[in-house]
Amino acid sequence: MSRAIRIANFSGAAGDYFGALHDAVHGDPVDVLVGDYLAEIAFGLVLQRAVDAGNPKVQREFFFDIFLRQVMPELPAIAEKGLKVVTNAGAFNPEGMARELRRSIAEAGLDLKVATVCGDDLLPRVQELAAQGQLASLDTGLPMGNLSGRIIAANAYLGGWGIAEALRQGADIVVTGRVTDASLTMGPAAWWHDWSKSDWDAVAGGIAAGHILECGPQASGGNYSGFRALDEDVVRLGFPIGEIEADGSFVITKQSGSKGFVTPDTVKAQLLYEIQGPRYLNPDAVLHIDSLEIAQEGEDRVRVGGVRGSRPPETTKVGCFYQDGWRFVMIVYVTGLDWREKVAWIRNQLRSITESLALDEFHFEPLGQPIAAPANQGEATMVVRIAAAAQELQEIERLGAGFATLGLGSIPGFTGEFGHLIAPRMEYWPGLARQRECEHRVTMADGSSAIVELPETDPAAGTSGKPAMPQPFDPARFGATKAAPLGTVIHARSGDKGGDASLGVWCKCPQAYDWLVAYLTGERVHALMGLREEVTVDAFPLPNIDGVLYVLRGHFGRSGTSNIALDQIGKGLGEFLRACVAEIPVALLEEAADPVS
Repeated sequence: MSRAIRIANFSGAAGDYFGALHDAVHGDPVDVLVGDYLAEIAFGLVLQRAVDAGNPKVQREFFFDIFLRQVMPELPAIAEKGLKVVTNAGAFNPEGMARELRRSIAEAGLDLKVATVCGDDLLPRVQELAAQGQLASLDTGLPMGNLSGRIIAANAYLGGWGIAEALRQGADIVVTGRVTDASLTMGPAAWWHDWSKSDWDAVAGGIAAGHILECGPQASGGNYSGFRALDEDVVRLGFPIGEIEADGSFVITKQSGSKGFVTPDTVKAQLLYEIQGPRYLNPDAVLHIDSLEIAQEGEDRVRVGGVRGSRPPETTKVGCFYQDGWRFVMIVYVTGLDWREKVAWIRNQLRSITESLALDEFHFEPLGQPIAAPANQGEATMVVRIAAAAQELQEIERLGAGFATLGLGSIPGFTGEFGHLIAPRMEYWPGLARQRECEHRVTMADGSSAIVELPETDPAAGTSGKPAMPQPFDPARFGATKAAPLGTVIHARSGDKGGDASLGVWCKCPQAYDWLVAYLTGERVHALMGLREEVTVDAFPLPNIDGVLYVLRGHFGRSGTSNIALDQIGKGLGEFLRACVAEIPVALLEEAADPVS
């Protein structure tokens, strides 16, 4: 049996810490470096730029050149140490990025082979596939229909077997377009351990490890509700490393000497991030999240075992984008006394402008409030966020021009951020297409290529799991209660998946789990958070991690990419829920008490 493969993450998203690749190359010994750049919203921003420029070449030729700037200085060390590098920074143009890399490698006189993994681009076939009844919405089940004529990007989520094949053929650097985030890790693990496509448990373990590694420092203390336990002088968190065994079990750790921590809670936080149920669907296998066993193995070392997997679905997600009009956001500051009356006046003034405009959406969002006896102007100031969307650019421009006329005839102290952003509004359609529609192709530096065979699929594997049905809640079962924020006894992390918000919650102490499942039903989450009536909340209990996953169906409207309301992609929802006050059993408050959490 081969030893565990050590895989270090150096990017969790476009714009992540630039120096992480250098640190990974020169840090603890590892075998493979992986970098993720392709959040759903990242594609949307690239397309927004292309539409704004009126130049489709901006899209066709785009790759994340920040990766080139990161990797170029490290190429000699990568060659010397025999490291492998895998990244999806190729975005819309993996071959273009590969050409740049090969040119730089040749100029440096190095012997490094660059391969690409392509086949995700289904844009030329969108109308054909839609006419066949494919590309129905993953969120709603609705057919794409005539919308297919407006699609400007359609990229399928490929699995990790193309990456594994590229490494098997001797590639040192693998550049991909759209693959699932977890594939960046699963592919190298499959290559290293020579897994077969039917090693469902092992492959699922690679997917689980990849899901935890994919967002970089979110596995080592970032975006973590227990952050107060970090050292006070922390500025930059360390990036995670996965040690994946042949059976798919693995350890999550981090670069030694780096800041942050790796604990069962930081691993649970990332495990629950942006999933939609206890079955995590991938093109290579279905990961049974409710099978995982998570335990601290040592300082900054968390072992994950018990992994179970099964055959993947016949379909894969296709991220489709189209322009849906225009959007803008503006900020107004309200300062000092009489803030309620000031906000009401601004609201009325804006209503007089918007009532004659053809707007798709308009949001007037007062945020916070001035405190009494402020010690500085910041403490005396609140924010009003104003956002709008319309099909026609002139309607947005008329709104901005109308608001400008209020500058001298509105509230006392009228000020704000008036260089308001007007931009194309990009809409996201998460379609479904048969995996076999994608020509999953590996191309090596010498021009040779190979088509990757698909794993065996399961027609019944197309759902993320069945939500729990709420049961009658008996408060007497849990003893005396006290009003306190939910965050006293739970951690949480939230994010987006298409039009749905994903909100993972887990207990600070295992004794709280039965109460959590009984009390915090989907209906109660809806009520506590004051969600819109049309939003529904599904609850998926996960007893193996003392947690519950809540999926807020339709929370972002059609997608987080096009959402113009506060918290565009739901990063703050978990912390909002933790701030909500509930009647919590006193015994649990005492058990979960932690001076720094």
